[in-house]
Amino acid sequence: LCLAARQRLREHSAAELPAGSLQLTLYQYKTCPFCSKVRAFLDYHGLPYEIVEVNPIMRREIKFSSYRKVPILLANAGSPLQLNDSSVIISAIKTYLISRRNSLEEIVSFYPPVKTVTEKGKEVVEYENKYWLMLDEKETKRVYPVKEVRVEEMKWRKWADDWLVHLISPNVYRTPKEALASFDYIVREGKFGTLEGLFAKYVGAVAMFFVSKRLKKRHQLRDDVREDLYEAVNEWVKAVGKNRLFMGGNQPNLADLAVYGVLRVMEGLEAFDDMMVHTNIQPWYQRMEEVIQKTGV
Repeated sequence: LCLAARQRLREHSAAELPAGSLQLTLYQYKTCPFCSKVRAFLDYHGLPYEIVEVNPIMRREIKFSSYRKVPILLANAGSPLQLNDSSVIISAIKTYLISRRNSLEEIVSFYPPVKTVTEKGKEVVEYENKYWLMLDEKETKRVYPVKEVRVEEMKWRKWADDWLVHLISPNVYRTPKEALASFDYIVREGKFGTLEGLFAKYVGAVAMFFVSKRLKKRHQLRDDVREDLYEAVNEWVKAVGKNRLFMGGNQPNLADLAVYGVLRVMEGLEAFDDMMVHTNIQPWYQRMEEVIQKTGV
């Protein structure tokens, strides 16, 4: 077997080991890119999980949690545990699948929440080490035969969170027409009451059209935000290169899954169609769809 085939075999046998004993419940908004990242990861690794769609206005479904964002993953691997932050969820579960030395609870403790204050004086919670897999030397060499592979994966996972995600809203709410289409999709896919849905669709669309202009300014995007989206997507395709199916080689790595998860939330919208026509992303994106459908539950 070639190295890539051996690695793929290891990954899938690792994923099968704890699946029966790992009970997972994902609290999400279906159209949230961070939630989509987690679903892409769980589906690719064939891990069964229940979904609880959270009402984005009342958020009663997560009233048990002091952490008020989604995704939240409740994991039971012997004892119940709450995991917050999409990148922490992915790194912790991936570590657990590869290394059976530590309990999931112990692994999660390696990603401590740290309160920091932004330049504008807003208090935010960040998670240390969130792009690291907590593996020993032997496990690290098995998963990342070359040091550069690990560095590359972490770099692009961070890029997906720090840059790519911020291009979604300005693009899907770019014009009043696109904002309305986006909210129609959000209301259709999300958990809203009838009146809530109507209110969210029309008032939300107007609000997000203006919010997207603020985000455009905050992230110093161009007048035509599509140009930033196209440039980012082509930068990703260039990083994957012509000699690899995925950044992970013959199979996706965590960076592939993160980028795919983020971009997938635009499916069915004008921004997605434009991206497919005006960038080189389509072959990689289709390969991602196929491999997730093949390995998913």
